[in-house]
Amino acid sequence: MGKKIAVLGAGAIGSSVSADLTQAGYDITVIDQWPAQVEALKAAGLHIQMADGDVKVPIRALHLCDLASANLEFDIVFLAVKSYDHRWMAEFIKPYLKEDGVLVGVMNGMNDDSLASIVGRGRTVGCAVELSAEIFTPGLVQRNTTHKGTWFGVGELDGYYTPRVREIESIMSHVGRCDVTNNIYGAKWTKLIANSMTMGPHGLLGLRNGEAAPLPGMAEIAVKIGRESLAVGAALGYRIEPIFGLRADEFAGSSDENLAKARETLMRHVGGQSRTAPIHDHIKGRKSEMDFITGIVTRKGKELGIPTPFNQAVLEIDRGINRGEIKMDRSNFDLLKARIAATTK
Repeated sequence: MGKKIAVLGAGAIGSSVSADLTQAGYDITVIDQWPAQVEALKAAGLHIQMADGDVKVPIRALHLCDLASANLEFDIVFLAVKSYDHRWMAEFIKPYLKEDGVLVGVMNGMNDDSLASIVGRGRTVGCAVELSAEIFTPGLVQRNTTHKGTWFGVGELDGYYTPRVREIESIMSHVGRCDVTNNIYGAKWTKLIANSMTMGPHGLLGLRNGEAAPLPGMAEIAVKIGRESLAVGAALGYRIEPIFGLRADEFAGSSDENLAKARETLMRHVGGQSRTAPIHDHIKGRKSEMDFITGIVTRKGKELGIPTPFNQAVLEIDRGINRGEIKMDRSNFDLLKARIAATTK
């Protein structure tokens, strides 16, 4: 375990990863842009609360401004930030990534080619992630997915099985189940489909997943959102594949059955008491990253001539919340249905 590993981003996901890898004995340095979080980690370490047992662990933490004088180079960097921060964070860490090092984007969205354009394709490994967690107090994380319910898919961008991707699989197995895939773009797009079906509409309402998922009509809307996302991905050449640890035979039904299976599995993993990431963002007064999830479906759909009215309606309301024009509220479900109806007559 002699390799030096950085976790760049100490939000809910980065903190959860950092705590487990530190506890497993890896040489972990956490770097973050939130001053209060870094100071809390320096003073008292990380406290991760979850259903299968709390984790309390001391953490080596640095402010962004500390890195220049820390005289560190990293073999592996796990980049765990919001998609809208991925480019400048990749540029920031590039001088501290060893020539034969690797950057792994532990985030939502389809950002791997963008990361590769900064640090080099030979130093980029893709990662699809399912780990639900929340942070509102520095140093304290509520992790919603247990270790058994947490899932990662990692893979080389060219699809080859390599020693380094096997090493990353071994490392991440301390955080949750980790599978190596030769179809990382397909795995990531499949996760994006699931996110568009859940994060998208649920994030408008401010409700817990257990309250949002069973709303009358929500399942039907979610499947139609998923159909659009699936159609765009297929047109882009992505081969959809089982994720969340599902077996191939569990993901071998019709498209709608697979979409429903992905949604149900995701909801089971995160639990009914969890709130989806856009809700955390809106509570904190910052914009969500749905432009990198639902937004990519609508943009690529427009380029390809594929209608995406369900995703577009979600995106428009989310942007209204980001701008402060719409309040995040349960009543937005009626607004969503009205906007969908107006564009699908």
